[in-house]
Amino acid sequence: QVQLVESGGGSVESGGSLRLSCAASGFTGSSYCLAWFRQLPGKEREAVAGIDLRGTDSIADSVKGRWTISLDNAKNTLYLQMDDLSPEDTGMYFCAAQKTAQYSGTCLGLMFYGSWGQGTQVTVSS
Repeated sequence: QVQLVESGGGSVESGGSLRLSCAASGFTGSSYCLAWFRQLPGKEREAVAGIDLRGTDSIADSVKGRWTISLDNAKNTLYLQMDDLSPEDTGMYFCAAQKTAQYSGTCLGLMFYGSWGQGTQVTVSS
């Protein structure tokens, strides 16, 4: 099992930046997807970015150009760099991981993630 712990959330003004971190442990192989999800108030949880352990990333159109996902393999830490934040980005952000043997799609498009962090709140003021 993979254990994930998010940090880095907080409150910022519109146009500001945050960098979320997700400390991961328990990987048993080289074929994994990791992703950032968010749940906006009153909305379904949605994937915003995914990455595999080789660094191949996939970004949702809604945040492409503003946000970047990255992985520090040495530190076993997943990051989400969020620039140009908007109040519409306010919500709970989660990291997730899934072993992906034989999976050839993007991590953003992976439909099942079995390991989840507890989430970190992001609040963007007007």
